[in-house]
Amino acid sequence: MKIALIGIFPSGTYEMFDEMIPKDLFEIEIIDTQEKYEALTDAEIMVLRLFKITKADIERNQNLKLIQKWGAGYDTVDIEAAGKQGVYVANSPGANAYAVSEIAILQILAVYRNLIIQDEAMRKGEWTKTVYVDRSYCILNKVVGLVGCGNIGKDVAKRVQAFGATVQYYDMYRMSQEEEAKLGMTYVEMDELFKTSDIISLHLPLNEHTKHIVNRDKLALMKNTAIIINTSRGGIIKEDDLIEALEKNQILGAGLDCIENEPVQASDPILSAPNVTLTPHIGGTSADLLVHMVPLMVNNIIAFGRGNEVNYVVNKQYLK
Repeated sequence: MKIALIGIFPSGTYEMFDEMIPKDLFEIEIIDTQEKYEALTDAEIMVLRLFKITKADIERNQNLKLIQKWGAGYDTVDIEAAGKQGVYVANSPGANAYAVSEIAILQILAVYRNLIIQDEAMRKGEWTKTVYVDRSYCILNKVVGLVGCGNIGKDVAKRVQAFGATVQYYDMYRMSQEEEAKLGMTYVEMDELFKTSDIISLHLPLNEHTKHIVNRDKLALMKNTAIIINTSRGGIIKEDDLIEALEKNQILGAGLDCIENEPVQASDPILSAPNVTLTPHIGGTSADLLVHMVPLMVNNIIAFGRGNEVNYVVNKQYLK
């Protein structure tokens, strides 16, 4: 079976795939440019990172049977079109949870301690030691509200608890009371979470149910000393509403590892918004991430190639 590694992968990924994939079952082709991708017609398995897979891409590869996504997010794949063509789409949940949760903590600290603006001032020769005291906070004793509580959300909970925060969460699928007690987390409805949290961290997939779930109405519920962190997908927050809330000082600040329109353009209004810290969707990216990600994906691909059950399928509802 032909495996196409599509996208830009961390150094060492190709070598690890080559070492772990059985040569009697699979052959590997590297597709690292858009031109190569558009010319690809004979992939049976696609491993995807950064690029998008549309209905046309699926139809162009008539023998395609499995799309294996790098990471948990799969909004870059037309899962409905794949399912109707009998193509499984699987993600890699949990493999990069620690990396994304670290970025969430980084964003919390950067926003709470005004890291970027302080750094910029220092480089201009300005000593701002007392300038931002009134808008500087610690995580200790704060209430952290998680919207979405899968692998990444649980990892963020553990990390902020180490700083001395308490954690509440909202998720469509509530955990059992036993698990909540074990993790030290309290369930609340979403509006209550927005009203009572000091730090709100978003951990949701982007789909028709979650797009712009954080909007003017939700932001209006937040404390004026609260911050919001998004390390999931940009479209979850309606950015025009967020910018308005920041400009009016309705909330203290925001930390975004993802924005609505990626990659960023110089004219994007979010770049001019006050009290926002931005990173270019790097939460699930690090040089050492592949040691966790690649084995998970390879094991799933091998199981599929041998006729066994595919794990982590996200388009079951569309499969024929």
